[in-house]
Amino acid sequence: MNSEIVEKIADAVLYEGYILYPYRASAIKNQQRWNFGTLGPDEFMQTECLVVGTAETELDVKVRFLQMIAREGEVWNEGVSRSVQLCHIQLNGPEHTQAFEFNHGIKFNSDITGTVGITCLMLRDRLFRVTVRITNGNPVTEGTHEATLLRSLVSTHTILSIGRVEHNQGEFVSLLDTPEQYREEAAQCKNFGTWPVIAGEQGTRDTLLSSPIILYDYPQIAPESGGDYFDGTEMDEMLALRVLTLTDEEKREVRAGDERARRILERTEMMPNDHMLKLHGAVRGMKPVQEEPAPESIRVFGVDVKKGDRVRLWPRKGGDIFDMALEGKVAIIDTVEQDFESRVHLAVVLEDDPGRDLGELRQPGHRFFFSPEEIEPLALEDQV
Repeated sequence: MNSEIVEKIADAVLYEGYILYPYRASAIKNQQRWNFGTLGPDEFMQTECLVVGTAETELDVKVRFLQMIAREGEVWNEGVSRSVQLCHIQLNGPEHTQAFEFNHGIKFNSDITGTVGITCLMLRDRLFRVTVRITNGNPVTEGTHEATLLRSLVSTHTILSIGRVEHNQGEFVSLLDTPEQYREEAAQCKNFGTWPVIAGEQGTRDTLLSSPIILYDYPQIAPESGGDYFDGTEMDEMLALRVLTLTDEEKREVRAGDERARRILERTEMMPNDHMLKLHGAVRGMKPVQEEPAPESIRVFGVDVKKGDRVRLWPRKGGDIFDMALEGKVAIIDTVEQDFESRVHLAVVLEDDPGRDLGELRQPGHRFFFSPEEIEPLALEDQV
């Protein structure tokens, strides 16, 4: 279950920005693409994290990225998913280095070469620092941005997990919410071009995702999402509506282009209405508000005022046209109310308003709010 959750998040990272609306290869934004986590020739990415474990604790490390493939006669470079995996890395073991090379048999493409290096260092009893360094081994040469992408590791990220072996115990330390006893060591971790977070089911600490996109611990795919749109700068609802407005000619180009773009079009055109409504938005993480009951009365200028009392209105200077019109008017307190910050407000209706009954029904335009400092109890006038 944990690996399934992490893989979904990792796929979202892998393809973020891969193809953008209007999902046509002829669109300039898709010809001059820019992706997170792009390691150009002779560049590197480094992840450093903390692991609590023993000398026998083992790690599995997977590096994933896209290799861009250029095809003759096409303006669109297709992305092919690549991965390099190192398993059973012991925390007390030697440094591991694994070289990799990928090609696609196409004369327009350069081979992708590089190395993944892993170092584990014991900092103190049961605390280890793990360093994963990914290097693009292609040499730097002159060329266009598009030509450089063909020799780059695109959307590069790393998944680290505690090896699934018997009696293998260990856990990653959050670098975002670090326990007090590990904060000094966490502050010394050096991450370049990447952002490590705890991933998987809430509360577990056996998997870490090191992403070129800033995330929180335990990132999740929204349950309302019906699939990838690859464009995190826009809401799924907006993208879905825009896809539906594509012309027939634009849709033909999408269908004839990248397979993932074609899936977006097909999924959106077949999306049921109830699924579209789910994309409109959802509220999560709201904590219940402990409302305090509003007081029945409040003391103003030494006089207790309450519902039904007559007051004169003196709005603060610098208000709007309504404040100018209501200044000096006599009003009746309809309710005494209190907001979430415990501030008291008085809802009033004007005594001479022909629509006063509408104000008592809480209709706008006949009911007004004032702070205690903006009213004068008429009981004071009676005393003069």
